Amino acid sequence: MTRVLLFDIDQTLLYTGGAGNVAFNIAFEGMFGIRDGFGKVEYSGRTDLFILHEALRQNDIEGGVESHLGEFLLRYYELLRRTIREKDGYLMPGFPQLLVALSQAPNVRLGLATGNFSEAARIKLEHYGIGGFFAAGGFGEESLDRSDVIRSAIERVANGAVPEDILIIGDTPKDIAAALDNGVVGVGVATGSYGVDELRACGAHMAFEDFSDWKSAAATLAGQA
Repeated sequence: MTRVLLFDIDQTLLYTGGAGNVAFNIAFEGMFGIRDGFGKVEYSGRTDLFILHEALRQNDIEGGVESHLGEFLLRYYELLRRTIREKDGYLMPGFPQLLVALSQAPNVRLGLATGNFSEAARIKLEHYGIGGFFAAGGFGEESLDRSDVIRSAIERVANGAVPEDILIIGDTPKDIAAALDNGVVGVGVATGSYGVDELRACGAHMAFEDFSDWKSAAATLAGQA
């Protein structure tokens, strides 16, 4: 039996102190002269591609992501490397201990299922010292739809694991919905804006307040409890 655990990043593994949002807005203003271009965009559980798409649409900028993504990414990544050092972010409770325990558990494979652009994911994970735990995953530039990102992560990481042993771990209802859309297990963690009861109501197969009891969480997630 192989157990595959695919983690969301923001509010699940870590909190950047808003570094990503700041970098997004500065990059957008630098390109289009619009302050707070993402002010009306719903971020929670969305892919970065969707967030950029919506900002362009809401601000009536022609060309869409197809025309502007390349330049935006260059600006965003450069800014993120700076803003992440300036903000007071942190790892969520139980990390990195949970990842250490899971990486040492037999027949457990770790990956990412994140709305972050792939280079942004790398920057964030390396800054907080946990990049080495994840070899592959699905990322935010792949689709406007989070379910597609989850599907990509499963294809890259699952490698024959059965659906009941593929767990998507995230802090929003959209993480859970994307897991259910792909016929795999949704695991909620209430370290973002949603409580345990809300995550369960959205269909989470299991939900945690946080992973501060990382030993127990590791056993449960690895299927050893």
